[in-house]
Amino acid sequence: MKKKTVRRRRLEVCVISDVHLGTYGCHAPELLRYLKSIRPRVLVLNGDIVDIWQFSKSYWPAAHMRVVRYLASLAAKGTAIHYLTGNHDELLRQFAGTRLGALRIDNKLVLDLPHGRTWLFHGDVFDLTMRHARWLARLGSHGYDLLILLNRLVNWGLRRLGRPRVALSKAVKDRVKSAVSLVSDFEQTAAAIAADRGYRFVACGHIHCPDIKTLTTPRGEVGYLNSGDWVENLTALEYTAAAGWQLYRYHHDARLQEPPAAAGGEVGEEEDPADRPPAERLAGLLREMGVA
Repeated sequence: MKKKTVRRRRLEVCVISDVHLGTYGCHAPELLRYLKSIRPRVLVLNGDIVDIWQFSKSYWPAAHMRVVRYLASLAAKGTAIHYLTGNHDELLRQFAGTRLGALRIDNKLVLDLPHGRTWLFHGDVFDLTMRHARWLARLGSHGYDLLILLNRLVNWGLRRLGRPRVALSKAVKDRVKSAVSLVSDFEQTAAAIAADRGYRFVACGHIHCPDIKTLTTPRGEVGYLNSGDWVENLTALEYTAAAGWQLYRYHHDARLQEPPAAAGGEVGEEEDPADRPPAERLAGLLREMGVA
């Protein structure tokens, strides 16, 4: 029986952020299905793709490695990939400006698009806990990871009962006034700085709150974009010259809600043995990207 394949949608730009590879909350299989359903000319990885804060040698599932290998295969085929650093992968900031084939590491990016210049960066520079109390931010990160684990257990039970899924972390954030205020301040600050610099749009991640809206600043209106995350929301930003910026939601994509076909033959599906030495893995990835 011939394997059913999903026709890839062509995009000018795709932006994903806050994947948190290496953590229990990461939805790597769903992300890989999404990446295989699109064909972007430019792919922006807007921070916190690999969670170096919580990285553990004892937890790096094959599904997470398949995402990394698939990204390497995209770069090898010429897809322009911009890796913009975030707070959970801040160790990469020392490599800003580095190019590995079609992949480039930076802290920020400006894209000149038909709908207007777009400024992209992760957004943790606006986070006061990150700037002044890093230990508190890390502690909160571990608590968030435990909440995500609990959320996945609850949703497993609800799915068995035929009930809709819930987002516990979102419910907690929506009920804490200080959290709501911080999100609003984050959005307004990003928009105000973008307006001051003459940008039409600003695209961030960091706060795990996917959104597209127009914000008013003293210097005029700015389009605020947030790509969300692949821990609880499973969202991305997509741009085409015809439609402009759109917010993608994995759970609303009927094509990808069907059970995945049996693996085999597609790029990135092969297993990567967990016991391979790190140096061997890295050498393999560099070969796939065409830089070794």
